[in-house]
Amino acid sequence: MVRFMVLLASVIALLLCNIGYAASHPPTSSVSYNVVNFGAKPDGKTESTQAFLRAWASACRSLRPATVYVPKGNYLLKAVVFNGPCKNRITVRIDGTLVAPTDYWALGNSGYWILFSKVDRISVIGGKIDAKGAGFWACRNSRKNCPVVGARSMTFKRVNGLEVNGLQSLNSQTMHLVINHCKNVVIRNVRIIAPDKSPNTDGIHVQHSTGITITSSSLKTGDDCVSIGPGTTNMFMDRLVCGPGHGISIGSLGRFAVEVGVQNVTLINSLFVGSQNGIRIKSWARPSTGFVKNINYRNIVMKHVKNPIIIDQNYCPNNIGCPKQTSGIKISGVTYKNIQGTSKTKVAMTFDCSPSQKCRGIKLQDIKLKYYLNNQKAQSTCKNIQGTTTGVILPYKCL
Repeated sequence: MVRFMVLLASVIALLLCNIGYAASHPPTSSVSYNVVNFGAKPDGKTESTQAFLRAWASACRSLRPATVYVPKGNYLLKAVVFNGPCKNRITVRIDGTLVAPTDYWALGNSGYWILFSKVDRISVIGGKIDAKGAGFWACRNSRKNCPVVGARSMTFKRVNGLEVNGLQSLNSQTMHLVINHCKNVVIRNVRIIAPDKSPNTDGIHVQHSTGITITSSSLKTGDDCVSIGPGTTNMFMDRLVCGPGHGISIGSLGRFAVEVGVQNVTLINSLFVGSQNGIRIKSWARPSTGFVKNINYRNIVMKHVKNPIIIDQNYCPNNIGCPKQTSGIKISGVTYKNIQGTSKTKVAMTFDCSPSQKCRGIKLQDIKLKYYLNNQKAQSTCKNIQGTTTGVILPYKCL
């Protein structure tokens, strides 16, 4: 118990030192473009989309490194695309708040609110974005006539050499930050905030991308804190706080019969508080060419988490498209080391692997998870799994 408290204190101390507005400044730029000078109004009522696009166009054409500067104030933006390629490095420095229209139909069915596309060497520093997603969630929950897709707050598509530092994202209609077909990305000191009942509001979603680092960030949302989709490789996560939310999830995978895999993913020195899941790998119960391999989880604290450790290869929402099938996703080489804390349910570890593709090379080392109610012993369940254990394993190993 003493060791657990020391680990918990050290994780919290690391996060308190790093989470919040970034102290770093964007690279020194030879030229700066203030959106106000292009007609943007900081009153939160006057639409400023075209002013932002004009400032972006000027920065994108610049032969010198350029900054698009957003001063203090509230700026109303509709769906907007910042296209590249650009001539040189661009920094978007936000000291104000970007707000979406309260009428969710204003973003339509585009699937995005703020989209950066085909831009290399870009930094987004500081600021706040507020998508005002409550109306959209209410519409979805009432099953009325709503936009089919819903808008992701900030998307980066085919972007190489990306830094996001000190951004705060509030109340996205769906996913907050999306990394899609990107290379060499660093996300640090971000805050994601949405109610725990807000549907599909993943904090950070990554897919078809490589060289991703996410560090020193707080993720409070209604879906996965971080969701890792097909084609993600070489991803490193450190000093994250997750909760409320559905945990940090690889998947769901195997939605399609032909799908690329996920490999070389590491999560260390992180804290889960009251989340539905902790560390999760999830796949549809149907055939697929996909795989998950070389995954490492180390030095993680769980505090009243419903499913601290879980592999679920029988994901089948509403029993549509997958009953009586088994997952084709091959899971191998997953290591769980020094994971401690409390489970909100008696079953703290669940390995529900596919009968047609057993989980292989699963390693458990120094696991200490208790059922939070009076520190009772927790339980574990294992199906179709092969692996090894070392050190103390609580709940008692079912491998």
